[in-house]
Parts: sequence; C-alpha cells; structure tokens
Amino acid sequence: LAPSPWPPAPAQAMEVWVKDVARIQGVRENELFGYGLIIGLNGTGDKAGTLFTVQSIASMLLRLGIQIPRERVGIKNVAAVMVTAKLPPFAKAGTSLDVLVSSIGDATSLQGGTLLLTPLQAADGKVYAVAQGPISIGGFNVEAGGTGEKVQKNHPTVGRVPNGATIEREVPT
Repeated sequence: LAPSPWPPAPAQAMEVWVKDVARIQGVRENELFGYGLIIGLNGTGDKAGTLFTVQSIASMLLRLGIQIPRERVGIKNVAAVMVTAKLPPFAKAGTSLDVLVSSIGDATSLQGGTLLLTPLQAADGKVYAVAQGPISIGGFNVEAGGTGEKVQKNHPTVGRVPNGATIEREVPT
C-alpha cells in the first residue's frame, strides 16, 4: 500500500453560476402578445369573408392616408396573425427577441410572408417590444394542380421571425 498524502489534496473547485442554483423572487419571463398582419403571401392568405383582416387592412391604409371602401379590399395575399414572444428577465431596451406568429384567420400558409410592424404588449397592457420581419415556417402545404392531391408537413400557418422583435421598454425590477 502506498502511503496516503498528508495533508489531503484540496478538493477540485467547481465553477457554479448563481443564476443556475438560485432564483430571485419576483423575477421571471414575461409573455408578450400582439395582433399583426402578414403580407406578401402568394394567394395563401385569408379569404374575403375574414372580416377582421379586411377591416385591419382598410384601417391601416386609412392611417397611411389611403381611403378605400372595405368591400374593395382584396386579402388573398394577407393574413391576420397573433404574435407572441417571451421577454426575459433583465432584458435591456434595444435587445432582439424571436417571435412566433400564428394565423387566426383562414390562411392556408404563411410561407414567403413578411410581418408588418406589430406592437407587443404584456398583461399590464403596456407595449414592451415591436416586431417586424420575414417569416420562417417549418412546414409546407402543396396541392397538385388539377388532381386534388394535397401534401402537408408540420404547420404552414405558424412561423417564426428570428430576432424579429426589438425591446422598447424594460420591465421595472
């Protein structure tokens, strides 16, 4: 037997982050949400009977100085969506967030679309971020011309906008 060293060797120091082993009371993620429009869809947007999409486009155009009767608004290339994001604790103004967009009308695909500027609010009703940008979807929806055959993978009516939101207001701590 080999003699044991005396004094014993010091234990290996392990690096541990406080954030990994502790939680600060009252500090958490905050859910953000907003209503937005996706434009640039190739005929896969909401149908003419989706009145909230028609109203949203007419209202947006009116704010831009373009007055058009609602019955003249075509929406096949536009989809109404809910936009959600998670605001991490201690996030600073100017930081980017990923956002998730989900169709709330009867669009068949969000592929190729662009989310228009959308304010994102928290449960307190205050806007904490704004989102905008091209949609990236993880699925597809294909129809074979004339044969009626359809192929769908995942959910083409849900997508992400990577780094698509910018924090405008910080959560008070």
